[in-house]
Amino acid sequence: MKFYVYDAQAQVIRHDCRLDEIPAFIHNENFQLWIDVYNWDPADPAELKAIADVFQFHPLAIEDCIYESPRSKVDRYDRYDFFELHSLKYDEHSDHEITIEELNVFLGKNFIVTVHQHAIHSIGMIAAKSHTDPTLMSKGPEYLLYSIVDGITDTYFPIIERLSMRIDELEDEMYEHPALAITEEFLALKRTIVLIRKAIEPQRRIFANVNAPFSFTVRPEIRPYYMDLSDHLERITDSVEVFRDLVQGALDTYSSLGTAKTNETMRVLTIITTLTAMMTFITGIFGMNVPLPFQRSWWMTVVVILVMAALSVGMLYQFKKRKWI
Repeated sequence: MKFYVYDAQAQVIRHDCRLDEIPAFIHNENFQLWIDVYNWDPADPAELKAIADVFQFHPLAIEDCIYESPRSKVDRYDRYDFFELHSLKYDEHSDHEITIEELNVFLGKNFIVTVHQHAIHSIGMIAAKSHTDPTLMSKGPEYLLYSIVDGITDTYFPIIERLSMRIDELEDEMYEHPALAITEEFLALKRTIVLIRKAIEPQRRIFANVNAPFSFTVRPEIRPYYMDLSDHLERITDSVEVFRDLVQGALDTYSSLGTAKTNETMRVLTIITTLTAMMTFITGIFGMNVPLPFQRSWWMTVVVILVMAALSVGMLYQFKKRKWI
């Protein structure tokens, strides 16, 4: 757990705070408070419950922190707003390409409490900067929340770019080297896109409705930042939707290619079977253990071979004429 207390009068940030000092900071608007709770054990959330007792957070909000949810949301309480947000980690070579990290945020008038079990890149960068530069905290908790979510959103763009490259690579590969592995790649990519969409789409709706009755309220001077954040999330959502359609279209095309190749193979095999069936019929007759005319003459063998060759050529000609081959 880390404390960051910005003193507006002295324009400095304190980091050596205690829990029993928090009530005094909350009731004094000259102070802006940020508490970051991380690396805590869901089986024994002592730190989280201690913070909840001091701030008098609602038990349902604490329950949402303890039990992870895949869907982002915002709940409004009397003195604060509670957010469930999600950060993404992408590892193409892992069994699970996308890892979703939940971030819970309590946003009050002059405080913000962030709760997450594992490290989140944007929070780490803001925390490192806040050790020496009070600029972010001096603009209030609403701007700090914007900075955190904007940092999370910035990590989406490299993931989107890599997904775009993978789709292009698979589209090229499916025409050159058709294989079962490509189908598995497409299905894995499709699952990844679904997970990304599940994480991003609710967050887009949250920040697209800032100051709406069922969302949360920010000061007018901070609203342009959230408008920019909403624009970024819209762009990412649009890209994910396009990728989903591209992957589905490529998968359908790949399936059609496989069907076409199977049909081509079956057509060739059918032609071969038709040709050999006639020759098998002729040789079967002359191979019977019954007397046939001219059976013991050597030239009869030549005649039979010529007849079979003529029939084969004639059948191939008819197949070609009918455009079967």
